Amino acid sequence: MGLINLLFKDPISFFIIAIPLLYSIIIHELAHGWVAYKMGDPTAKWLGRLSLNPLRHLDPIGTIMLFVFGFGWAKPVPVNFNNLYHERMGLIFVSSAGIVANIILAFLSLFLLRLISPSPFGVISNMLFYFARINIILAAFNLIPIPPLDGSKILMGFASKRFQYTLARLEPYGMFIIIGLLFIGVLDPLITLFRYIIMWVIGLLIP
Repeated sequence: MGLINLLFKDPISFFIIAIPLLYSIIIHELAHGWVAYKMGDPTAKWLGRLSLNPLRHLDPIGTIMLFVFGFGWAKPVPVNFNNLYHERMGLIFVSSAGIVANIILAFLSLFLLRLISPSPFGVISNMLFYFARINIILAAFNLIPIPPLDGSKILMGFASKRFQYTLARLEPYGMFIIIGLLFIGVLDPLITLFRYIIMWVIGLLIP
C-alpha cells in the first residue's frame, strides 16, 4: 500500500511514517556526498547537495513512487571517484557511507526508545520505532550487490577491474532487475539476512 492511501485513512500515521522515511533517504544520500568531500571530491558541495533541505535531494519520479507505491528514491549525490585520494578505498568508503548512516540512525532511534521505555506509547515513541525500522530496511536493501545499489559499489572496491566493468555494464538495467526480483520475491531472503545482521550488530551496542 502506498503512503497516499495511508494519508486518507490515517493522516497521523502518514506523517509518523512519511517524515522519517523522507529524511532517512536524504541523510543516506548526504552521507555519500560528505564522505566523498572528506576524501577529496568537492562535487556534491559545489552542487549544494551537502544539505538537509529536501528540495535539493528529491527526485520527482522517485517521490511520486514513494507516496503512491511506498517504494522510491532520492536523486543520487554526484561523486567523481577520480578526485578521491585513493580510488579503491574511496569507492568502498563513499559507497558504504549511506548504509552506515542508516545504521547509526537506527541505533540512535532504538537507544532513545530504550531511554523512554517506561512510557513506550505516543507519537514520539512511534516515530522513533518507525525511524529505526525504516533505516534498518534501507541499510539492508542497499547492501544488495546489484547496480546501482551501494552493495554493488562496495563489491567493486574489492573486485578486479574486469568484474568492475561487468557490474558497471549492468547499471543502466539495474533498477529494472531489482524491481523484477523484488516482485517475484527472490531478494526477500537476502534482505531478511541483512536485516538480521544489522539488528544483531545494533543489539550488541544496546544490551
